[in-house]
Amino acid sequence: MSPGTQASPSEAAAPMPGGARLEAMRRRVRLSRLAIWMVIAAGPVALAVAVAVASSPTTLEAATAARPTIVHTATAAADPTGYAQVFVSAWLRSSADDATSAQARLAQSMAPDVELPSPAAGAQSSPQSVTAVRSAQREGGVWAVTVAAQYADGRLRFYAVPVAADASGSSFTVTGAPGVVAGPTRAVVPKSAYGVSVPEGDLSSAAGEFLNAYLTGAGEVERYLAPGVQMSAVSPAPYTALSVEQVWAVEETAAAGKVPADGTAVRVLVRVEARDDAGRWPLAYELTLKARSGRWEVAALESGAAQGGSVR
Repeated sequence: MSPGTQASPSEAAAPMPGGARLEAMRRRVRLSRLAIWMVIAAGPVALAVAVAVASSPTTLEAATAARPTIVHTATAAADPTGYAQVFVSAWLRSSADDATSAQARLAQSMAPDVELPSPAAGAQSSPQSVTAVRSAQREGGVWAVTVAAQYADGRLRFYAVPVAADASGSSFTVTGAPGVVAGPTRAVVPKSAYGVSVPEGDLSSAAGEFLNAYLTGAGEVERYLAPGVQMSAVSPAPYTALSVEQVWAVEETAAAGKVPADGTAVRVLVRVEARDDAGRWPLAYELTLKARSGRWEVAALESGAAQGGSVR
């Protein structure tokens, strides 16, 4: 190539990334050779060390992936409430005179050291229903479970059952015979938050029409709902008719005859009487209603009557 056509150093194209890596490798080789020649003069021992260093390949160490941290959580103790309930049901329906019956064998399998009862001949001792009502955990993996047995003649008996659980909470054994105990006492109920009586008017009508559609299928539920609220009627409809008996509210605004400004919300407790072919049924519902465009709309249906100002 003639001098006139040679590119000057400043005009040379910048090396590509692959070329840059190749140039760096060449530079390391030249430095290694220089080091070897320098140590040749220093002696054979230094030469051996230099050759070992120079011949070692250049490697890039990948970062070790972080190992996941294993968090061990304590296993929650399993509550043997259901186990005790099944045992009491089988024990009350079994007899020592017929230890091979299904109920007797079940009771003995759950409590090997517990004797079976001996009901009198012809006695109607089997309960209609058996329900666990309370459980308490004691030391050493032992539980005390209280089970209620309801009989056809109206009797209600409570049995305390000791149940042992293993360390994993997956195995249980009834460790002793049931004992008849006093049932739970009736709790003191705080004063209801619904202390404002709501007269007949727009609010009571809106609540009644909504519940009528909700429980009897008369009309569409959606027409009584506030914007953005989604709710479906009970299906199939359980009742054929419904009437409002009383309406109580938390806020004084609910007692006013006029619908307040848009966005005003009130919480009400609606007592109704529902009817079907089997009779009449007193029911109660908690509703939250909001005012919009001169009418009341249902914003929420709660699951139970609140007490003492506790409205969900």
